Amino acid sequence: RVVSGGSEPVAGAATDADGRVRSLGSDDLAAGTYRLVFGTADYFSSIGAETFYPQVAVEFSLADSGQHYHVPLLLSPYGYSTYRGS
Repeated sequence: RVVSGGSEPVAGAATDADGRVRSLGSDDLAAGTYRLVFGTADYFSSIGAETFYPQVAVEFSLADSGQHYHVPLLLSPYGYSTYRGS
């Protein structure tokens, strides 16, 4: 789920079999601060595993609405990392 700075949802999607979201909402989001919210509890539940992080929220600044933004989430039951990909 993508949430704008005002906490209003602007898009939502589920990952595919490869764990990716190929397209998430509109390609013309305005510059600003957004939050990606990853619902990780459902994933871990589906594979019969527990998790310490039932949800992961990543805030980021979209500076140029014309650019492509790739935000990977590397996840394990007890940790995660993220970065701006290319």
